[in-house]
Amino acid sequence: MTAVSWYGYEVQVDLEATRSYYAQAPDWDCICGHCRNFVALARERKLPEELLAILDSLSILPEKATYVCELYHDADWREKGLLYQVQWRVVGAILAQPPGECYDGYGPLAERTWGGVMLCRVDDGYAAPDFPEPWFTIDCSLYLPWVLDEPVEGPP
Repeated sequence: MTAVSWYGYEVQVDLEATRSYYAQAPDWDCICGHCRNFVALARERKLPEELLAILDSLSILPEKATYVCELYHDADWREKGLLYQVQWRVVGAILAQPPGECYDGYGPLAERTWGGVMLCRVDDGYAAPDFPEPWFTIDCSLYLPWVLDEPVEGPP
């Protein structure tokens, strides 16, 4: 296990087990427009640089997220982007977290200009059910532009 510190969280990461899982993991495969929009951006590495640096250090391709959801968009989404929740699991354990809690089971949100990131161990029952133990999740909220050549509202 390798000791790592991100945003005030102290974790231990099994780099080889994480690398091994993601080497065979598929890209996020939901076919809805919002998820396809995320995958298109992730494949082109159009995510925040500091997030890409963390994923790169773990040998995780960003398009291999273990959970993706566009949370909402409001009237001015074209200026600020669509708000997504994106998660990547990591083989390892959270040893310590900054004070506070975002909500039950989730550590405090480290706010960034692009959104925020927190680490947690919350099993929702459907994100990467075959992921090796022990694990924790890098959970991000981030604003992303719409890049698909189709309406954000979906087909008529």
